[in-house]
Amino acid sequence: MIIGVPKEIKPDEYRVGMLPVGVEDLVRAGHKVIMEAGAGFASGISDHEYLRAGAEIVSSGRDVYEAADLIVKVKEPQPSEIAFLRPGQVIFSFFHFAADRNLTEQFLASDAIAVAYETLQDDRGRLPLLTPMSEVAGRMSIQEGAKYLERPQMGRGVLLGGVTGVAPARVVILGGGVVGSNAAKMAAGLGASVAVLDIDLDRLRYLSDVLPPNCAVLFSDRHTIREQLRQADLIIGAVLIPGARAPRLIQEEDLQRMPPGCVIVDVAIDQGGCCATSRPTTHAQPIYLVNDIVHYCVTNIPGAVPRTSTPALCHATLPWVKRLADLGVERGAQEFRELARAVNIYRGEITHPNVAQAFDLPYSRRFI
Repeated sequence: MIIGVPKEIKPDEYRVGMLPVGVEDLVRAGHKVIMEAGAGFASGISDHEYLRAGAEIVSSGRDVYEAADLIVKVKEPQPSEIAFLRPGQVIFSFFHFAADRNLTEQFLASDAIAVAYETLQDDRGRLPLLTPMSEVAGRMSIQEGAKYLERPQMGRGVLLGGVTGVAPARVVILGGGVVGSNAAKMAAGLGASVAVLDIDLDRLRYLSDVLPPNCAVLFSDRHTIREQLRQADLIIGAVLIPGARAPRLIQEEDLQRMPPGCVIVDVAIDQGGCCATSRPTTHAQPIYLVNDIVHYCVTNIPGAVPRTSTPALCHATLPWVKRLADLGVERGAQEFRELARAVNIYRGEITHPNVAQAFDLPYSRRFI
């Protein structure tokens, strides 16, 4: 199979979809890998390293899309890239379709095949390709939240950990999964007073055992959320329903109850956001104000630290790239239930129930 790795063109996206070791493994298995020139530069990987591993370097993304049977990338295809897709071509990437109807409709029209990192799920409910980026995003959410709490950044002017004689900031984390638990560890390590909310009692029991004493775990209901928002300095939106639009846990009227200068870091923005007033932002312009509340809604948070996030992602994705290259989508989905769950769109059909439900569109049970 011919595997193509284009340079990411989403604003401020510096990751790349494959490491040189991945190229070497695929070439050794009899496949061909085509890389766009400069694709790995921002992650600290030169074209020479890819050449040495056995890749062919081409000058443009268009050349990659025209030659490859399987495209391996990081973020969803941008409009200019969708124009290059051809019927039956396989794109293996993050998509987050439920947050973007236009992307969904354009991809359906392309007759290509979308295999989504974020819905590749094992029988225990784990998301092995989303997990490493959730770890990065969870940790970065506290780093970014602490920065935007500073008064010159329009925040409340609160130091996350406080100092002797002055109380620390109050951090509220909505969701106790991978993002939430990593955010809690970071915030607690900086000395903040942390509350983690979730609806899974077993998960709350686990978090209660492993998190430090300055972290409280609370069952998430509407009353508890409202009470916590009223006291919060920093809120992390960390809820996830695989493949589905994020639930709106913060309503617009809730902003009236929150302290002016409070910061919301909505990590769930990839799936539409868990705050009613959230809208996608970029690393170049990461924040905006609504009712004096700072909103940080960057859709590719890990893209800012590519020398950490690229290896973390590629270590997880490479085994599945190899399976797709060796078996193809149809046979791969038959042999691996994880891949069956990862196929979101197959040649004009939506094949993931949560994506279809998000837009009330027809759903095909082809891979179930």
